[in-house]
Amino acid sequence: MYRLLALYNKPYDPAYPVVCFDEKSKQLLEDSRTPIPMKPGSVQKYDYEYRRHGTCNIFVAVEPKAGKHHIKVTDTRTKKDFAQFMKWLIDKKYRKVKKVMMVLDNLNTHFIQSFHETFSVEECARLLKKIKFIYTPKTCQLA
Repeated sequence: MYRLLALYNKPYDPAYPVVCFDEKSKQLLEDSRTPIPMKPGSVQKYDYEYRRHGTCNIFVAVEPKAGKHHIKVTDTRTKKDFAQFMKWLIDKKYRKVKKVMMVLDNLNTHFIQSFHETFSVEECARLLKKIKFIYTPKTCQLA
């Protein structure tokens, strides 16, 4: 935890951006009945019933000190999806930096193995040279 706090406390360095990453699964829902719009003196009315249209995944990378965020929506949340999102970040959003300090949790897809299962050895080496993974602690107790 202290290593992570020290990283967050460093001054902004555009050559070594600190990027926080996470993802979220979302249900795709549609109202089954048309809501009744609000009017003066009356709130909007809508039914609790809905039609479910599956799920999607939302990848989010936030660089707080630069005020940047990058979002991609995917159909699934697999190791390949994770590796492809990281490649997109490196190649499109952070191609000029020396190394991205990537802060993320310990989810089963957030590891180097995802790159090895998705890309060639050469592509893996190229991408991983530009990323330093910094994992948030599974548990933390500050004394």
